[in-house]
Amino acid sequence: MAGAQAASRHGKPIGVAVVGAGYWGPNLVRNFATSPEYLLTWLCDLDKSRAVRVLGPYSTVGVTDDLATVLADERVHAVAVATPAGTHLDIALAAMRAGKHVLVEKPLAATYADGLRLVREAERAGLILMCDHTFCYTPAVQKMREMVHSGELGDLHFFDSVRINLGLVQADTDVLWDLAPHDISVLEAVLPPGVEAQSVAAHAADPIGAGRPCVAFVTLQLTSGAIAHFHVNWLSPTKVRTTMIGGSKRALLWDDLNPQQRVTVFDRGVDLIPAEEVGEKDRETALISYRTGDLTSPALANREALAGVVQEFADSIRTGRPPLTDGRSGLRVLAILEAASESIALDGIPMPLYGSGAGRDLHEQSHLAFQPRRALADR
Repeated sequence: MAGAQAASRHGKPIGVAVVGAGYWGPNLVRNFATSPEYLLTWLCDLDKSRAVRVLGPYSTVGVTDDLATVLADERVHAVAVATPAGTHLDIALAAMRAGKHVLVEKPLAATYADGLRLVREAERAGLILMCDHTFCYTPAVQKMREMVHSGELGDLHFFDSVRINLGLVQADTDVLWDLAPHDISVLEAVLPPGVEAQSVAAHAADPIGAGRPCVAFVTLQLTSGAIAHFHVNWLSPTKVRTTMIGGSKRALLWDDLNPQQRVTVFDRGVDLIPAEEVGEKDRETALISYRTGDLTSPALANREALAGVVQEFADSIRTGRPPLTDGRSGLRVLAILEAASESIALDGIPMPLYGSGAGRDLHEQSHLAFQPRRALADR
């Protein structure tokens, strides 16, 4: 930890090691290597030959299949974990116990209980624990967050997300845990302060007999009275990546497959006229009015989202402030996923989550904080 603090004080590059050279690891390697904030020191993978291929023949970055070697290196201030979710707990715990800040590929851990152990260890050690929910750092989602938090959309009415495509049907997870973390994390990132999920209901199907859900629909009730909905699907012949956020003043559409116009803002909506402003004769027909205004598309920065992730990680290490997608944010995503899985197993029964503020004082609460509770139907 002392090394990381020195790097923060003196503005020296942060020594970082990447663990995992499979699907996501090479992307992290590329972004750490090109950022002036970091000195990429190690790439660790059980298959050393794969790590060598990722780095190329002329790299001076160390390659090892031994995590202990990485953690013993005093030049390493931070560790990025890009391995299967089931390994996140052991690797991240070991790194933090060695005094390293940790960035973990989504999801934070395989279970809520494992994620809570990571959060508690980070708080105990005074280290940064960050979850790589990459979509939260896209220019589009950053703009969405800005508009919601500034009140430009008004009060939040609904959040509706669709993430569907053909495959890949996976052997070690279902469609909910594969695709929904992206959109749940985006919801977490854009929600206005004081608003969070309070209950989850979900339905899923396995029409092809894959042995796991391939299509799922998840609905969240928010503490403000708004609603959030997610549709994830491995069986769609077309690829769709859209999120609609509706507010009392405006609405916006994020279409991630439309590079020319990723975000569209609609000055359109429905207004309810107070009854006292309408004459008795016209009351039944005049209470609802429809607003049809302009469509605008805000300019967005041209920046790779993962570059934003590694910059946020560096800023948090240097300043000590929690990152946007910190461990507690990742834990809330896990709580929603577990609650949705429980709801699916119970044929869509709503699963309540702990009330407002849940998950924000985890070090003072029991291991059940913000976990799914008993089904509403059983209460």
